[in-house]
Amino acid sequence: MTQEHPLLFALRGNQDYGARVAQRLGCRLAAHEERLFEDGEHKCRALDPLNGRQAVVFLGLYGDAEYSVHDKLCRLMFFCAALKDAGARRVQVIAPYLCYARKERRTEPQDPVISRYVATLLEASGVDRLLTLEVHNLAAFDNAFRIPTQHLNSAELFAEHFASLIGTDEVVAVSPDTGGAKRAEQFRQALERRLERPVSGAIMEKYRNNEALSGTRLSGEVQGKTAILFDDLISTGATLLRAGHACQAAGATRLFAAAAHGLFTAGSELLDSPLFERLAICDSVPPFRLDPALAAQRLHILDTTALVATLLAEEYGLPRIEPQP
Repeated sequence: MTQEHPLLFALRGNQDYGARVAQRLGCRLAAHEERLFEDGEHKCRALDPLNGRQAVVFLGLYGDAEYSVHDKLCRLMFFCAALKDAGARRVQVIAPYLCYARKERRTEPQDPVISRYVATLLEASGVDRLLTLEVHNLAAFDNAFRIPTQHLNSAELFAEHFASLIGTDEVVAVSPDTGGAKRAEQFRQALERRLERPVSGAIMEKYRNNEALSGTRLSGEVQGKTAILFDDLISTGATLLRAGHACQAAGATRLFAAAAHGLFTAGSELLDSPLFERLAICDSVPPFRLDPALAAQRLHILDTTALVATLLAEEYGLPRIEPQP
């Protein structure tokens, strides 16, 4: 384990996230430059000297109002390659949200497996290690990369959050589809440990044909219980709404929803519904598509920077400093 402090870089769009991790490690972000040229091309370069240093680069790979996901992916690849060209000994990428994680298998003949192509691109750009939060399919993520990777599980973080909300209610952890059953089970176990009492589980049947959802069977007992629906991400919110209505019809007394990544591609449709008392997400994707007042009222955002800082502190042999309130 080395005692060398790595250079921490946060590309545009993730400066706040990177700065909060750096603060927990008792350091500052390294200096870099990002320039956009008149023809739409760009360049990113480090301003602090590398000279054999290790580098950590923060960038969430989601599209926003300023950059598309493809813009961000190109910026990340070019910057990491430039770090290696400038003498960086090792480059680690921290992508709180990893793009194309849902495109990890073929569902039709001749389909692309884009998660594997993204892995190849990052590896070719000189990335030595990747850390990300709550991928869609952990086995596919592990198989896509040939470099060391680390996956942060959000179950404990959400369990800590909900344990303080539900009091003495009987609780059931619900997966809104069969594909997320293992993820919901990890959350159920974490919540059970926090509450020190049994927490049951349930699974909602779901089939997708293009954008059409079907399946009506809810497996598991929810009647008279507080149901917490747990998923990896919220896109339009249709999956959570559908499963929430099924739980309500089956007699659940209270409903909450949680997902690591809040994309909200359909805007505030999910938050406008009175179905869920409250929704919780992580800070991997800022809720920029939502009205700030509505988000403050209906959404709770969990800070993941402590998890990341702890892992970096262990990896590089650094002290961890809790920020002052």
